[in-house]
Amino acid sequence: MSTGRDLRWVDAAGELPSLSGAYALHIVLDKPARLPPRWPGLRMDAGEYLYFGSAKGPGGIRARCARHFRAGKKRHWHVDWLTVAATGLRAAAFPDASECDLTARALEVPGVSIPVDGFGSSDCRCCKAHLLALPPQFGALFSDSILNRVTLFAHNTP
Repeated sequence: MSTGRDLRWVDAAGELPSLSGAYALHIVLDKPARLPPRWPGLRMDAGEYLYFGSAKGPGGIRARCARHFRAGKKRHWHVDWLTVAATGLRAAAFPDASECDLTARALEVPGVSIPVDGFGSSDCRCCKAHLLALPPQFGALFSDSILNRVTLFAHNTP
């Protein structure tokens, strides 16, 4: 099981800790995906994305990510619209971290951008979005380098 300190992506929620904190999803879309009704008629382009979320309820990060990995779920959260269409989905845990701090850190990486203002951050007062687009030329290796960057940040802050 991941403790959130071993710098790795997992493809099953059972490998994540049941602690509260933040998590990252690496989402791969092979074709455009419809967005929630908040953005009528818009689609997310095919590509790779990072989503940063929080898990403070019962079961912590493991329970929240189990929902993200579940097929056929009812779309409730913004990110559900992407996870149901994803052809690739991985998660990483950041116990005791903030999704806002992780998002800000990932945005420091050249080429990372916000594809849709407000996506995943409708209840956040400081972030423009919690969903980030990865540059198309970098792919999985790039998401691994961002994971390392935000993990080092998360573990070196009080």
